[in-house]
Amino acid sequence: MAKIFCVANQKGGVGKTTTTVNLAAGLAKIGQRVLLVDLDPQGNATMGSGVDKRALKQTVYDVLLGECGVAEAAVPSEAGGYQVLGANRELAGAEVELVELEQREKRLKAALARVGRQYDFVLIDCPPSLSLLTLNGLCAAHGVIVPMQCEYFALEGLTDLVNTIKQVHANLNPDLQIIGLLRVMFDPRITLQSQVSEQLKEHFGDKVFDSVIPRNVRLAEAPSYGLPGVVFDANARGSRAFVEFAREMVERVQRM
Repeated sequence: MAKIFCVANQKGGVGKTTTTVNLAAGLAKIGQRVLLVDLDPQGNATMGSGVDKRALKQTVYDVLLGECGVAEAAVPSEAGGYQVLGANRELAGAEVELVELEQREKRLKAALARVGRQYDFVLIDCPPSLSLLTLNGLCAAHGVIVPMQCEYFALEGLTDLVNTIKQVHANLNPDLQIIGLLRVMFDPRITLQSQVSEQLKEHFGDKVFDSVIPRNVRLAEAPSYGLPGVVFDANARGSRAFVEFAREMVERVQRM
């Protein structure tokens, strides 16, 4: 059965979508079967995977409302080598429509259960707010991957996220746990970032991934070409770091 992971952080601009897309491509590159689920109405993970969100006939919106299954709505990322359950602006309306439905927080979990044997990994790109969409992601997941910059404001956002995960774990999904913290956009030349990185390792121990994603312009350029950075420039430092992170994820899952 697939291992399902949310990529989440309640602070915006920390590289959640970049992490989701490039981890998906990195896992595919080392032979894993991957489904990327875009739960953000902006649809950036969809577009970053080379899928035109405006041309999608069925999206995660239709899956959440029970109008089709994951198998019918998922499309291939030709560039990335994985499947995409895409999103577009329609998803913004799902918040209102989900409120009146039964098991509204667990609609995604039920849908993914039907295709669990087809994938090794399911990665869910969550919006930055704690909404019904994010709750659906957290209820469906076995664990949370938290991308974060090594800055003090990021530490404050992490506290909020940990509290949210504890509440979901206690009330909705007893399997949910933080799988690991991923340091992204890291520049070792900045003393503050190195200090915060050390604080993270002291406080969270082995919950901090060994892999570190450096600040890298090629990763930032890749979405404008509709490609994961891992594919856009496989030799870039950031791309190589994401492939290493994919290997670390596989090892960590094997120990779970």
